[in-house]
Amino acid sequence: MSALSVTNYTSSRFALTGFPGLEIYYFWLSVPFFIIYVTVFLGNCMVLHVIRTELSLHQPMFYFLAMLALTDLCMGLSTVHTVLGILWGFLQEISLDACIAQSYFIHGLSFMESSVLLAMSFDRYIAICNPLRYSSILTNDRILKIGVAILCRSSMLIPPVIIRLKFLNYCRPHFLSHSFCLHQDLIRMACGDIRFNSIYGLALVISNLLLDSVLILMSYIMILYTVLSIASREERIKSLQTCVSHISAVLVFYIPIIGLTMVHRFGKHLSPLVHVLMGNVYILFPPLMNPIIYSIKTQQIRVRIQRLFLKGT
Repeated sequence: MSALSVTNYTSSRFALTGFPGLEIYYFWLSVPFFIIYVTVFLGNCMVLHVIRTELSLHQPMFYFLAMLALTDLCMGLSTVHTVLGILWGFLQEISLDACIAQSYFIHGLSFMESSVLLAMSFDRYIAICNPLRYSSILTNDRILKIGVAILCRSSMLIPPVIIRLKFLNYCRPHFLSHSFCLHQDLIRMACGDIRFNSIYGLALVISNLLLDSVLILMSYIMILYTVLSIASREERIKSLQTCVSHISAVLVFYIPIIGLTMVHRFGKHLSPLVHVLMGNVYILFPPLMNPIIYSIKTQQIRVRIQRLFLKGT
């Protein structure tokens, strides 16, 4: 066995996968990826700035939107150094500790985004189905408690499965499937007993992503039932329009997750490039699209952003 193969099996460093077959185009690929990351950073920062500075936006709906923007911002920051590092040629591998830390943040932020989207669906449900009690139900104190619950749920349930990655024996080739670290990638290379990671990881997905999606769907079934009972057609349309932004954000989040899951489960025969591209779509598409969606579809945000740019000119 060659020295390279021995290193791949025994070292505590893991090779990051760039874009197989496109190595000669890395410089040109780095341009759109750099633009995407800058857009993610500036777009979410702009949403946060507008919500913070405009007193009229200090409402439950926009507090949840601020949580979503902060989560998206952190998701972009958690992967920018490895993705652009590969494309710019100064990063080809990552240590086990750094890989575990990145995996923790990626999965934790993914669960956090799902939780925030669930909270936003609850906000829309109360606003449409019980509007007279909206301000008494979603008080600032209650929103703060929801935010703390989201943070605890997303950060405190993951450590048991992530910490155990540190003590596994990685005896298979140390080649990651993506330009960043995921839990399922690391356990794929482990040779020890991974039953706890597999079972606990599946339980986390079911109790977070799957449960959240079911509850979001149920909230919109009840919202639709309430809206259809409204006599005025104009009022029905107006009520549904307040949900368009949130529905778009839900689709932008869950469709890439479903796509990546399908590729991992049924696309083993596909080119590694497809896996890498789907992984990047899963990481970057929601943080990129959410500020655009809310800037276009939410009038209060759109007007404030237009005013912000007009002041600059």
